[in-house]
Amino acid sequence: MRRRTDGDAYVPGHGDPSFAVDHYDLDLTVNLAANALSGVATLTCRALADLASFELDLYRLRVGKVVIDGRPPAKHAQRRHKVVLRPRATIPAGAAFTVKIPYSGSPRPMPGKDGEAGWEELEDGLIVASQPHGAPSWFPCNDRPDDKATYAFTVTAPQGYTVVANGRPGPTRRRGSTRVWTYAEDAPMASYLATLQIGRYVALPGESVGVALTTWCPPARKPAVAEAFADQPAMVESFSRLFGPYPFASYAAVVTDDELEIPLEAQSLSIFGSNLAYRAWSAQRLIAHELAHQWFGNSVTLRHWRDIWLHEGFACYAEWLWSEASGGPTADAHARQHHARLSGLPQDLLLADPGPDDMFDDRVYKRGALTLHALRLRVGDDAFFDLLRAWTSRFRHSTVTTDDFVELTGELTGLDGAELFSPWLDELPLPALP
Repeated sequence: MRRRTDGDAYVPGHGDPSFAVDHYDLDLTVNLAANALSGVATLTCRALADLASFELDLYRLRVGKVVIDGRPPAKHAQRRHKVVLRPRATIPAGAAFTVKIPYSGSPRPMPGKDGEAGWEELEDGLIVASQPHGAPSWFPCNDRPDDKATYAFTVTAPQGYTVVANGRPGPTRRRGSTRVWTYAEDAPMASYLATLQIGRYVALPGESVGVALTTWCPPARKPAVAEAFADQPAMVESFSRLFGPYPFASYAAVVTDDELEIPLEAQSLSIFGSNLAYRAWSAQRLIAHELAHQWFGNSVTLRHWRDIWLHEGFACYAEWLWSEASGGPTADAHARQHHARLSGLPQDLLLADPGPDDMFDDRVYKRGALTLHALRLRVGDDAFFDLLRAWTSRFRHSTVTTDDFVELTGELTGLDGAELFSPWLDELPLPALP
């Protein structure tokens, strides 16, 4: 079942494999009224090959005077969504170097094969939802999911607004009519998972298994949000038992005053519209789904977008597991219901490589979850959950492929991983459930 490992056709033109970024330091100023962003991005990098030139991804924002290791480059140019940099001397493979890039402009969502993603204005604030290609809409980056880095954020925003970003919050300070917020994400993070949320929010604090939980929402929505998200601590406890320890220092949920078409996770936080602030299963399953992505997608991250089922199938199955744990229908009941539904749909989606047009098709989510349920039925609960905990432990904060999961399954169960998975991953017809 060894799969190809060439360039990523799902997000063509993104990323430069000749170097890696170890750390991003983003110092940003946001003018909400004008939808204007100015910033300085300082990237600590490593050359993976001899670099006579290299590229960063940045969409619609103007670059100022770039410096590489404190000196202007021999040349820099902006072409479409690329910043092309040529240092004064070739940077040898293995060498560390720093790039400092001032930039500014009016950010817009970035288009891609699957639609637009990234920076988005709200009625009163903004969100950033970058999966899979939207990170260049707000900062210069090496936009590849396999190039994880740590991050520091310093964000200046108007007084009266709350800024939420990835990781651990630091000190805030007033500066005239603005406030400066700081965050640090010390765990390696893919660029598409970096986020910025700004709104008129208040905090609902919580805690579960030693993890600090914060739910941010508009003041008027606090009672509804508190009720809707009341089970989040129990979800964290349940998933920590089933999947292994929660992989980050904290977890936050941001609930916007606007309604959003879909929720979305970022590393160490998730974003929901006010239309999901209710107790019914249709909302609770999505709260569980986005939380599960902290294990499956954010800590353990796909290396190539064709393996999206490793994120969405696992998070969908976590919904069914939460239903089972919270006294609702069992995972088996959910599996058989969705198997019957998928059986009546076109059998033209290849789970191992659905294509950019179908990477977020609901069949990827449900067939991925069914693949895991079929595995659970085959190996039994003890072996199945031992496998999930080994998956999140062995590949914690790293990147993976489908073959990694297939091989780990074979290693830990003694069964033929290819035989177990091939009908679900590599064939079009939907297999029968055991």
